[in-house]
Amino acid sequence: MVVKIRLARFGRKNAPFYNIVIAHARTARNSQPLEVVGTYDPMPKPDPYDNSGKLHKDIKLDTIRTKYWIGVGAQPTPTVWRLLSMLGIMEPKFRTKDSQAPLSLPKEAEAESKSSLRWELE
Repeated sequence: MVVKIRLARFGRKNAPFYNIVIAHARTARNSQPLEVVGTYDPMPKPDPYDNSGKLHKDIKLDTIRTKYWIGVGAQPTPTVWRLLSMLGIMEPKFRTKDSQAPLSLPKEAEAESKSSLRWELE
């Protein structure tokens, strides 16, 4: 049977909280999972350890178990794939062709940058 890594919703109305779970593909969203490997809180909160006022979304994950399940063939849903790519476990799935190709400078600017680079090195 196909195994998925997906989100199971908990929390109140207008205040979602998700468990990152390993479950069979054909089971209901909030049914009993095979394993809970982490949590995701999408509500932005201020960081208690940083006084800059930046907001963050909380992701807690057992990376060893997640890598194990990916290794045995569990398929992450697109949302979980995005979260795993943010944590560096998987490569980003949805990349545009522009983001894959390196940015190129116009020929004039490229010549100037090479000459100024040589000047700085000499």
